[in-house]
Amino acid sequence: QVQLVESGGGSVQPGGSLRLSCAASGRTFGSYRMGWFRQAPGKEREFVAAISSSGRNLYYTDSMKGRFTISRDNAKNTVHLQMNSLEPDDTAVYYCARARGDNSDYASSRGYDYWGQGTQVTVSS
Repeated sequence: QVQLVESGGGSVQPGGSLRLSCAASGRTFGSYRMGWFRQAPGKEREFVAAISSSGRNLYYTDSMKGRFTISRDNAKNTVHLQMNSLEPDDTAVYYCARARGDNSDYASSRGYDYWGQGTQVTVSS
């Protein structure tokens, strides 16, 4: 069983930054693509970013490209999401997830089979 635990959420003013982390259990972390999704109140869960198993390939939603950076450390079984220039519309619960496999859709939640419990990010003045 894989467990994913997010941390690093909190409250920040517009224009501020946060760094989210996701710690994964298990010895196969480095074999799977990892992703970040978010869900705002009353909205569907949406794709934020994904990173291939090696870390060489990065994927972002257009609106977050340039502001968010995904990275991973396979030696430490962790994946990070650096978020800069945060806006009120970034307020949501952020989830990390492990992809089902290399052929799964990286931008669809259906492409992921293990999820963390989420961490709240609030951007407000």
